[in-house]
Amino acid sequence: MTPAFPLLPPQVEHIISFLPVRDVVSLGQTCHYFHEVCDSEGVWRRICHRLSPRLREQGSGVQPWKRAAILNYTKGLYFQAFGGRRRCLSKSVAPVLAHGYRRFLPTKDHVFILDYTGTIFFLKSALVSSTLGQKRACCYVVLCHGAKDFASDPRGDTVYRKYLYVLATREQPGVVDTAHSQSCDCVEVYLQSSGQRVFKITFHHAMSFKQMVLVGLETQRTLLLLTGQLTLRKVSHDLPHLRVACMASNQGSTLYITDQGGVYFEVHTPGVYRDLFGTLEAFDPTYQQMPLPVSLPAKVLFCALGYNHLGLVDEFGRIFMQGSNRYGQLGTGDKMDRGEPTQVHYLQRPVALWCGLNHSLVLSQRSDFSKELLGCGCGARGRLPGWPRGSASFVKLHIKVPLYASSLCPTRECLYMLSGHDIEHHPAYRDLPASRVVGTPKPSLGAEAAQDPEGVAAQACEPYLGQIHSCPTLQECMETTKVIVGWMPLMATQEDFFWEALDMLQRAFGGVGQGPPTPDS
Repeated sequence: MTPAFPLLPPQVEHIISFLPVRDVVSLGQTCHYFHEVCDSEGVWRRICHRLSPRLREQGSGVQPWKRAAILNYTKGLYFQAFGGRRRCLSKSVAPVLAHGYRRFLPTKDHVFILDYTGTIFFLKSALVSSTLGQKRACCYVVLCHGAKDFASDPRGDTVYRKYLYVLATREQPGVVDTAHSQSCDCVEVYLQSSGQRVFKITFHHAMSFKQMVLVGLETQRTLLLLTGQLTLRKVSHDLPHLRVACMASNQGSTLYITDQGGVYFEVHTPGVYRDLFGTLEAFDPTYQQMPLPVSLPAKVLFCALGYNHLGLVDEFGRIFMQGSNRYGQLGTGDKMDRGEPTQVHYLQRPVALWCGLNHSLVLSQRSDFSKELLGCGCGARGRLPGWPRGSASFVKLHIKVPLYASSLCPTRECLYMLSGHDIEHHPAYRDLPASRVVGTPKPSLGAEAAQDPEGVAAQACEPYLGQIHSCPTLQECMETTKVIVGWMPLMATQEDFFWEALDMLQRAFGGVGQGPPTPDS
């Protein structure tokens, strides 16, 4: 198809560059001609300059222009307070100089954001309590440039995050103006309250790092740096054939994911070891850095590490939980601890996973590309909005999730959600082979015909009917049905309809005196 109007490509590119980003993407899907025009670098360069006028072609890390424009179009930091009279989603101040949002970290009083050019922004008073509830950040400043990663106290409570550790690249002092200037990696420590640098460690130019995590309490703090050249940690010394791809940590343990998707665990305290593995038989207090392999049937893509439980997501989008389940934080429907990874069958292909002290959150995407937030575990202090008494299964929380939400981090006061879409980096899930699907019946001899999809779906619903049938009262039956509706892969409108209908029935049931309506509704 060719256009009927005699416009040259530069003119078409100039006109298209004034369209909103979503309209440009939609126009590119209409025909082959507009696909080529809307995918050209000229269109996206103009769009990028319109969205972020301060970005210039000579800026490092900006090109390709399509990725840069989408990063700046979708960037945003949102929060919803757990307390107060107003419980609505609010957007924090967006730094104009930021080239997308790569990571964020709430501290005791403020929020720090790392963009895709290595600049860290210091959002002052990102969430401040007041008589009218909560208010958003009023100003921001640039903390530093050339940053690769940052970290703070590994404990989940932000009250302990008094210092910000920054892994950055700096020119070596004394040789900047010479022909042999060299860049060196360093770790800088800043006060989170004022942004003042109080400490700095500079490494030899031959030592290059890509990630940094902290382990332990303040008096026994350990700094772990991930590099491609050196192998000094026990996991690298005892297992030199493995290459660590990423790390996660808390105050008592460290988790390593290799480039092949293997998982290894370091546990430094006996209490956490018992919660995670259910026994102390193999725990050696004199050899706490011994890497323990975690057995999974597939390659692990990313993880979430809480204080005494963890979550793993494999290449097929399956979620596995392990550890303490005292509050139902594993989402298995019960409160039994798990000493090995256990799959949560009703959740698939999450966008993000987060594990805290005694609850877990999953950011999920629906078939219509809208996002929703699911949670399980303890619901005290509003940490599971809509479910104040908590839940032993993942349930849909009463939170409006931004369309481009990519990560989350709750604090005592609120839930933060980072918005941003990177077209070059996203979880590439694979389709699970039919032979590995749990509950798939084996075909009979000589039967090679495809199974009836409706029959398979009906068979999958039988356990749900059994759970509803086992409820002793009508009130518990309604509660169980609401939880099951949250598990099922329904469209957003269908799920909202069923939940509203169940709420109406529940209110009517409570109005006749046979039982009060639950506050969870």
